[in-house]
Amino acid sequence: MRKIAAPNGRSSTSTLAAGIHQNMRILYCIEAFWPHIGGAEVLASRFLPAMQDRGHDFLVVTSHIGSHQPDESIYHGIPVHRFSFHRVLADRDMGRLVAVRERLASIRREFRPHLVHMNSLSADAFFHLRTMSAFPAPLVVTVHGLPLVSLSGGNNLVTSTVQAANWVACVSKAVRGEVCRLVPELASRSSVIYNGLQMPSLLPATMCFDRPRLLCLGRFFPHKGFDLALAAFARVLQRFPDAVLVLAGDGPARFDLEQAASELGVEGAVEFVGAVAPEQVPEILNTATLVVMPSRREPFGLVALQAAQMARPVVAARVGGLPEVVVHDVTGLLVEPEHSAALTEAICFLLEHPGRAVAMGRAARRRARQNFAWTHLVDAYDAVYQRIA
Repeated sequence: MRKIAAPNGRSSTSTLAAGIHQNMRILYCIEAFWPHIGGAEVLASRFLPAMQDRGHDFLVVTSHIGSHQPDESIYHGIPVHRFSFHRVLADRDMGRLVAVRERLASIRREFRPHLVHMNSLSADAFFHLRTMSAFPAPLVVTVHGLPLVSLSGGNNLVTSTVQAANWVACVSKAVRGEVCRLVPELASRSSVIYNGLQMPSLLPATMCFDRPRLLCLGRFFPHKGFDLALAAFARVLQRFPDAVLVLAGDGPARFDLEQAASELGVEGAVEFVGAVAPEQVPEILNTATLVVMPSRREPFGLVALQAAQMARPVVAARVGGLPEVVVHDVTGLLVEPEHSAALTEAICFLLEHPGRAVAMGRAARRRARQNFAWTHLVDAYDAVYQRIA
């Protein structure tokens, strides 16, 4: 294994208006990393360079999930080390398990982190917990949502990980509530740090109501509820026959969604446009009249924030963190989960009242700029780093 870079020569501290700012070496652990595309991965790919600009040095530890990348690579000057965490645990190969553990322990010893930031709760946590003694450092854990098995108290690995943390950052109040119900003592060492995004340079386009385009954007998994959107859309077409439903994304549920569109007789009005690159998201949102998010589970709802930035109202299920991003009757409409008929009525209301829809979109854009600014996210994590390390 090549020698891991220690500090890059920057001074250990720099004076800021708020006081003394310590530059740190941070071991950043995430289940999947760029070029894998997902909400957490896209945020991480932007977050790390922003924190580098503040003087911190990072080393990324991630998995080979959905990636054919080499075991070691560089991203924006940041070393990235990939492991087959999931496969090793699934195969129950003790020899490989020990080898992975030793490689990770060696990385910790050589990098000598001031702090470890674990940005996922998955199989890799097993290895991180078992190599903490190789070079002890404070642990910050970001919780994007608890696995369903954890909510019933059935995942000791998740419980052990958050219990070991010096600080737990949750992406919404809903997630923090779940975490504190699972481990009540975390109420005193946890906080909410909302996801944030830089405002796109692309300006919002005028919303079209003559041939309205409804957009579902995200990975095709059952918990996204896109099947509910299809069922609702079949009824929307009865009142708005020129409407189009755009399903943008890809994933294991694609075949089932295509079958559902055919069985509902709406395949001629449904467009499957495939996965959308992160930099193209503002463009596709600009073609939408409104965004539909009938999720069954949604810890935060990054697509709702992206829609708000492009002044698009959102019709969403009242689950998880979505009510914290979408304000009912102000920036969009919330409906009860698993209720496709209510989804239909909410969509039709906005299409029947273009003035209200446009006003909601504008209010959403203002709120996105004020409440979910990118600098809020970076400042909040920098403050946690300074406090914990």
